[in-house]
Amino acid sequence: MLARVLEPEVMDTAEEARDYDAMDHVAVNVRFVDDLIAEGPLPHTILDVGTGTARIPIEICARVPKVEVVAIDLAHHMLTVAKENLVQAGIAARVRLERVDAKALAYEAGSFGATVSNSIVHHIPEPARVFHEIWRVTQPGGLVFIRDLARPETDAVLDEIVERYGGRMRSDDALVPSFKRQRFLFRASLCASLTVDEVVAIVVPLGLPKSAVSMTSDRHWTLSTRRT
Repeated sequence: MLARVLEPEVMDTAEEARDYDAMDHVAVNVRFVDDLIAEGPLPHTILDVGTGTARIPIEICARVPKVEVVAIDLAHHMLTVAKENLVQAGIAARVRLERVDAKALAYEAGSFGATVSNSIVHHIPEPARVFHEIWRVTQPGGLVFIRDLARPETDAVLDEIVERYGGRMRSDDALVPSFKRQRFLFRASLCASLTVDEVVAIVVPLGLPKSAVSMTSDRHWTLSTRRT
């Protein structure tokens, strides 16, 4: 098994935010929301932890009428791009952006009927606090739905995943640096990710069931459960 190699916790330059937003996450985001909706009716207000450039809230609002989202991130430049994306999508009134640290959520216990997160865990050096905070702010009976990349077992598998999902080389020479940057970020994220066993070892002591965590694609694990 490859050792975990940490990456910066906060991607907070304008270049990183733009490059991240330019990555083709459409299929992954659609699958995330498909699976979220399949968990049952969503509450009126959802907390999205580590929203990045707000692509998940945009997809949720496009699919679920009347739902509103509190979307948080610690990266200023990510939120700047997120605001632009929300305005372009015409849903700025339904998504409230807030700059909040996922390790210390500024909300009372049981504040949300559903707390979701897509691809923030691999950014956190010691993610137990994030899991704890997500569990804390979700109301009893509420849904916790977290998905992230899973660290590959070998360098060969890592290379294969990067090649398969890291996008295609651009024909425009001016776009090649951005393409290479995106692949670099994707590889770094995979190396910083947790395995299913590592996630289970963190969440079980918090009271979450082992069965809540599973591999749901060749490169993602998912934690889905109701708060007791």
